[in-house]
Amino acid sequence: MPIQAVVFDAYGTLYDTQSVAAITEEVFPGHGDLITQVWRIKQLEYSWLRSLMGRYEDFAQLTRDALAYTIRTLGLSADPATFDRIVRRYDQLGLYSDVRPSLHKLRDRKLAILSNGSPAMLNALVKHSTLTDVFAATISVDAAKVFKPHPEAYRLIETMLGVAPPEVLFVSSNPWDACGAKAFGLNVAWIERVSPQAMAEACARSDLVSPLTMFKAIRTQMDELGFAPDYRIGALSELPGIVSRA
Repeated sequence: MPIQAVVFDAYGTLYDTQSVAAITEEVFPGHGDLITQVWRIKQLEYSWLRSLMGRYEDFAQLTRDALAYTIRTLGLSADPATFDRIVRRYDQLGLYSDVRPSLHKLRDRKLAILSNGSPAMLNALVKHSTLTDVFAATISVDAAKVFKPHPEAYRLIETMLGVAPPEVLFVSSNPWDACGAKAFGLNVAWIERVSPQAMAEACARSDLVSPLTMFKAIRTQMDELGFAPDYRIGALSELPGIVSRA
């Protein structure tokens, strides 16, 4: 079936979560990189744990809880105003350089976001990046009250867009997300933002693996879950060709 809709994950796919390091390093000099990585790891873990526990809290709350865990665990402290200033950076994440031109070339398809982010977080993020008019829908898993990779999260695509799974191309840089979408029955393109070669080179440069390198090893390489994406791409610029051929 031809691809009618291209649906993107937000965090790590369109928007660079590493860009929060600017504020964490400013507030906690010398700790910014470590804080950024632990914060993101716990943010994801809390989404999975709360889904398994059946105790849903939206992603905004999880983001705050993960930051509170990180600051406490590292023996640091932040007053409420500073804490809020750090959290708000998630509403202003930087776009990857390949996003705008790629979306422009896909404008003949229905474009959307499906993200764990809360509605308020996603609306602020899309508005900040001036992409509001580009997407037919910005879909938050909040409507299903469960996080990706639960099947009910991906089911929201058909509910909100009216496009059946075989006619959807889902795009994510997160391996667990790509596997979850494929298990559900979507066509999936995994954008490999970090290659194994880059990982090997980073590890070879030092006996001490940096927090960012460790994070990339844990969260950016394809998982062994029995589901493989249909397409493995190095940049979003490859998507128009994939869509035209599908």
